Amino acid sequence: QIDWPNLNMGAGLPDSNSYNLGVTTGQIAPGLYSSAGYKVRAGFQYIHSIIPFTFKIDKISVDFGSLTVGVGSTDTIALEVNCGSAGGYSVTAQENNSLTSTAASTILDTTCDPSDACTEVDAGTWTSNSTYGFGFSMSGADVPNEFSGGKYKQYADISGAETPQAVMSGTNVGIGKTASMTLKVNVSGTQAAGVYENILTFIATPTY
Repeated sequence: QIDWPNLNMGAGLPDSNSYNLGVTTGQIAPGLYSSAGYKVRAGFQYIHSIIPFTFKIDKISVDFGSLTVGVGSTDTIALEVNCGSAGGYSVTAQENNSLTSTAASTILDTTCDPSDACTEVDAGTWTSNSTYGFGFSMSGADVPNEFSGGKYKQYADISGAETPQAVMSGTNVGIGKTASMTLKVNVSGTQAAGVYENILTFIATPTY
């Protein structure tokens, strides 16, 4: 199987205590070519991504502590993406189920305010203290426009066969693309006492 349009007379990754070198000989017109509006990186050495794809979150758990009826409690998760892939990237988020207690009581996902309802697909306004549930908002780099104005959404619930939704996505390369996810939970006076939890999963995918 020949994946490339020329054959090399020599290649390798020689190294020592003081250097690492990637080398390929026998290529036709390798190098960096640029002009107004474009750059061409020709040759096998440019297969190596200039910006390796990485995804980071700043915490692996969120603890809201004791909840107060009618007072929305919030916490944040910082997301960071480095992306050098030509086709961009996407980060999706999902939950395994609604917040659930050891006694099997649940805090349902928010539907946001009645005047501007939300789902796992569509964002809405959530400012009323009498609107209960669990949801999130996004701000920062490469965040979907639907979150503008501080709007909220539900997490896609995998137990209900809902499709994970993008919380960050972009088509341009870049370093240090950062966004903030604000998680919010608000309970009514009839909510059963208990310790509630669920699992959030983030999937970051480069596109080539």
